[in-house]
Amino acid sequence: MALKLEMQGQTYGPFVNEYTARDVMLFALGCGAGSDGKTDLDYVYEKQLKVLPIFAATQIVDAEVTKTIDYGFNWGGSLHWGFDLHIHQPLPTNPGKLTTKVLLKGLFDRGEGRGCLAQHIGETFDEAGTKLFTNESWDCALYDGGFGGPKAPKDIVEIPDRDPDFEIEQDIPLNQALIYRLSGDDHPQHVDWEYAQEFGHPKPNLHGVSTAGVACRHVIQAMFAGEPERLTRFKTRLTKSLYPGCRVKTQIWKWDDNCVHFRVTDANDPDTFYLNFGLVEWK
Repeated sequence: MALKLEMQGQTYGPFVNEYTARDVMLFALGCGAGSDGKTDLDYVYEKQLKVLPIFAATQIVDAEVTKTIDYGFNWGGSLHWGFDLHIHQPLPTNPGKLTTKVLLKGLFDRGEGRGCLAQHIGETFDEAGTKLFTNESWDCALYDGGFGGPKAPKDIVEIPDRDPDFEIEQDIPLNQALIYRLSGDDHPQHVDWEYAQEFGHPKPNLHGVSTAGVACRHVIQAMFAGEPERLTRFKTRLTKSLYPGCRVKTQIWKWDDNCVHFRVTDANDPDTFYLNFGLVEWK
């Protein structure tokens, strides 16, 4: 099926989502919080509950948004490519309603066999009309390249050529994707073994936002533990599919007083990068 190039430049929505403290906790569980029974319990325990900031990404990486902004891509080859999340105001833990509008800013051609990159810009507001966060999200449709579109702009975050200042390891539970999908991303490649294998995966893979949520927790733990509300920006590229059951390592480099660069590797294979070109800023 041909791509619907005319959808570029159009804004979709509003997409309205109500959330509760249970939604915040479920999301954090899907990002590995508390998987050892003791780490990052403030994201999953109602006593002095904290919001894992990357929860903001769920408002654009969502089944309703994806199905509404269907620009004609092959679903089996759809992968989350990366995102750049700017948090203007921390999300309250008390129940609320969020409204998001999403611009399909552009479709970019990586070439035949390499896919199409789709750039979405989502802006999310609370019930009072205050803008809470902006998310620039990129998806790759692997089977839809070669349509003659422009190349995507280059945007690389430098990873220093020295040992990391911090490293944090964690096992990814076998059921993490099953937990995370309950937060709204129900693509079958994360749960259906036959579907995953049909499109080249040995087994269901983990959602990109879930992997990023692990990294987000690790950076906060290393740099401003117990104060996730200080985070103002989270940016990363999703560079390799991660399959639950592995052990990951988040490598963190100090960049300046309120910024680090990071990547996530396989703890047993340092040349395998699940996330790369990562950046976190805070106030």
